[in-house]
Amino acid sequence: MDKIKIIGGNRLNGQIYISGAKNAALPLICASLLTDETVTLTNMPMLSDIRSMNALLEQMGTQIDSFDDFVDGHATKTYSYRTQKFSSLIAPYDYVRKMRASYYVLGPVLAREAHVELSLPGGCAIGARPMDIHLSSLEQMGATIEIKNGYVHADIKGRLKGAHITFHTASVGATCNILMAATLAEGETVIENAAKEPEIGDLIDLLTAMGAKIEGRDSSKLTIQGVDKLHGAQHKVIADRIEAGSYAIAAAITNGRLELINAQASTLRTPIEILRAMGVSVEEGKDSLLIDAKGKTLTGQDIMTDYYPGFPTDLQAQFMALMTVSEGASLVTENIWENRFMHVPELMRMGANINVHGHASAIVRGVKRLSGAPVMATDLRASFALVLAGLAAEGETVVNRVYHLDRGYEKLDEKLRAVGADIERIKEAD
Repeated sequence: MDKIKIIGGNRLNGQIYISGAKNAALPLICASLLTDETVTLTNMPMLSDIRSMNALLEQMGTQIDSFDDFVDGHATKTYSYRTQKFSSLIAPYDYVRKMRASYYVLGPVLAREAHVELSLPGGCAIGARPMDIHLSSLEQMGATIEIKNGYVHADIKGRLKGAHITFHTASVGATCNILMAATLAEGETVIENAAKEPEIGDLIDLLTAMGAKIEGRDSSKLTIQGVDKLHGAQHKVIADRIEAGSYAIAAAITNGRLELINAQASTLRTPIEILRAMGVSVEEGKDSLLIDAKGKTLTGQDIMTDYYPGFPTDLQAQFMALMTVSEGASLVTENIWENRFMHVPELMRMGANINVHGHASAIVRGVKRLSGAPVMATDLRASFALVLAGLAAEGETVVNRVYHLDRGYEKLDEKLRAVGADIERIKEAD
């Protein structure tokens, strides 16, 4: 498995292009399963999760073509998807275990083909993430659900039926899945307490372009009028707000100055407020952010994760890394996932002063300097937190198990090296 070696202490300076959003791209890919016509997605990130999803769809019969492309002078990918006929209605374990987001095939395939079998998904080990909301909602729409031998078996007679569904929690995954299923259901579907993340808005935009009838974008109540058929469309994937936030923190933790091209300030309101409160200068452009921490003394701030537009759980670990070298004490409260402090022991190996209280909160007291050390990545966002700590630390840090990073950060070492980081990817034989 590859490693990343970092010699800390370099101030970052320059421009970083923010890639298309992984968390938007994955449900967009699955939305292509709702039609037998071609769906083309531009500004696609080049990530292992995208390759995993593509492999799953190809196994089910989707024809996929990829093209090298450029957005604002930056290399990216365009993919076209066409599923004229399914060769399989099974999402097998060997594919699904690599990536939890594989469950996005559930709603579209069931809605179009009246049957689907899905291996119970894998992904990051950040706590229990049950599929109960997905399954109970599909049952309300007339599906028969059975779980046996590690697989979800879902069937319907005829078409899914519109229903009035209230989520007990604002699940992003369930919102995407039921939204896609409802586009081909008979009658009207209402989703109450729907998640409002920008990635869901991006999915709604694609589905609308495909002929879906959806009201309530950016609200907690979505109303979908089912249609008989959807058609092909072309769509540009939105910028990755989590990648943008991660690199903004990289500028802050190195007392550097980075311009983030293609970053959307409107999707990062709460993290931007926290950065400013810490003492970081954040200048908002039309499609950019200028993060300037040169000569700044940063002070710790309390953060509490919440559903969008609250503070994103996917930036909690990265902000905690920043708090470890900020003056004073910070309280970090995790309200989304119960096991998302696995990066704490690794940060403490580097000299961080962190006290975890239960499963939901941690007090971080800033230290003058972290020390480089060998550390182990535990999940995607924790991996980047360790990279951040390595950038700020004195000496050498080696981050192991970087396959986590490959799932969500495109060309991370190249992007950081281009703005002054002393970072190297060490290839190792499997």
